Amino acid sequence: MSNTSLKTTAEWNTIPWHSLERKVYKLQKRIYQASQRGDTKAVRKLQKTLMRSWSGKSLAVRKVTQDNQGKKTAGVDGVKSLTPKARLTLVSNLKLNRKVKATRRVWIPKLGSSEKRPLGIPTMQDRATQALVKLALEPEWEAKFEPNSYGFRPGRSAHDAIEAIFNSIKTTAKWVIDADISKCFDKINHEKLLTKINTFPTMRRLIKAWLKAGVLDNGSHHETNEGTPQGGVISPLLANIALHGMEKVIKDYAATLTGHKKNNQQAFSLIRYADDFVIIAPDRLNMLVLRNRIEKWLANIGLELNPNKTRLVHTLMGKKYGEEHPAGFDFLSFNVKQYKVSKNNSGKSSNGKRLGFKTLIKPSDKAINKHYEEVARIIDTHKNAPQEALISKLNPVIRGWVNYYSTVVSKEIFAELKNLVFRKLKRWAERRHPKKSGAWVSKKYWHTIDGDNWVFSVTKERKVTMRLFKHSQRDIVRHIKVKGDASPFDGNLKYWSSRKGENPLVPKRVATLLKKQKGKCAHCGLYFREDDLIEIDHTIPKLQGGKDRYDNLQALHRHCHDVKTTTDNSYNRLKSDTEIYVIW
Repeated sequence: MSNTSLKTTAEWNTIPWHSLERKVYKLQKRIYQASQRGDTKAVRKLQKTLMRSWSGKSLAVRKVTQDNQGKKTAGVDGVKSLTPKARLTLVSNLKLNRKVKATRRVWIPKLGSSEKRPLGIPTMQDRATQALVKLALEPEWEAKFEPNSYGFRPGRSAHDAIEAIFNSIKTTAKWVIDADISKCFDKINHEKLLTKINTFPTMRRLIKAWLKAGVLDNGSHHETNEGTPQGGVISPLLANIALHGMEKVIKDYAATLTGHKKNNQQAFSLIRYADDFVIIAPDRLNMLVLRNRIEKWLANIGLELNPNKTRLVHTLMGKKYGEEHPAGFDFLSFNVKQYKVSKNNSGKSSNGKRLGFKTLIKPSDKAINKHYEEVARIIDTHKNAPQEALISKLNPVIRGWVNYYSTVVSKEIFAELKNLVFRKLKRWAERRHPKKSGAWVSKKYWHTIDGDNWVFSVTKERKVTMRLFKHSQRDIVRHIKVKGDASPFDGNLKYWSSRKGENPLVPKRVATLLKKQKGKCAHCGLYFREDDLIEIDHTIPKLQGGKDRYDNLQALHRHCHDVKTTTDNSYNRLKSDTEIYVIW
């Protein structure tokens, strides 16, 4: 690096980020509290203060230019990967009245489909402005959002939504509408959304400009007269605001029924993760009314249910309810179903009474098949690759999948997948050595580790240097659902930090470091926030002889890691020296 670059980098890195984050969080906490008590005047005043502040602008720029995974993706102006000097310039130029530019169309593969879905990538300037607006707008709406809304919200996850479903049906068999909104993010009515946000004129004009900015696709400009642009920093928050109120429709209906009002409301649920949701009720007749009410509510914001993907089902297996209503349903790639069982295996009510059935949540068949197909594809495309290369490709895929499903009834499925992968690898190994015996092949590729005689692993001088992670290695640990009314802006940072280490998607190594560091970054001393990107750093860099052991490892914010590497002569560290984790 040149002396000028080092000087600019040092100037950016010597910004008192610790102080800036505290100032912004205090303002966010006050916005949250004012929104909770319905003090709109105070909310608007505090939001304007935050967005005018140098602290807020600096954190917004750092978020999109240094922390975000998409920092190297350009908008229509081609700007990406800003230098420290350019970041400082962007902070100075960040204003809410600047003209908005169109987004750049990017097509990405659709999960579980051969189709592709469109993203609209804003310019770096617009991304930073969106991040600044989000800093101010999100705490206001976090105080309003319904307790059973889980998608694209800080500190909440798919596992919280699944646990909420389990809690809703664990003691009673119920009817469920497994719903699908047709092209949700493409059809939201702009005027209805802006009216719902109900913010001050400057922010309203800016949000409207983002919604109406249009898309540039292969040189052609297309207007956007409806929908929220997927790909923008603020888009998930806008979609959640648009869909806010669905749970109230269900609870309001339950309150009109005869009987105990509180019990009625507890018997009905709407659990939503982004645009995926289920409605749960005790009887079929009510479900028909509820579907009609939800359809009318959605129509008011320009949306409708997809009739081909919206089903009425019952949670309990059996012939009682007819073949047109199959038991159970899939949600977020989990299968939710109740099974009739013997008295000894039955679930129990809160007072200890045996129910005669058991509620089990497992990985869906579609998710299992898709995962095995991906593993098989990796093995088939590495027929001639070294064993190390194959293991390095398989391990992240297997670890990620088992981590996601490690909170539900997956033990038997993990064991079955382990056996399928073993057989696939056995064929892979035997094809490489057609003239060798099966025993010779097994001895070459499988070794004994901790009493397990069949570990697909690489050895060097009789020491294991790399091993395949088996599906069955992951323990099943029940997920603890987030508190319904809790928010990262409520000031209880200790609670939110402790949840990070318990997140099923956090690898053991990261969880261990988070526990050791009491949920705080080893560099800045601040708690890791709900959407922080965490990097595992070697205290003494590996290039300088540092060991890959816990006493030489620390969990850092990505931006803190950047600061550290400019001062320990490891700026040009090997890419493999860094492990990156995003905690959702």
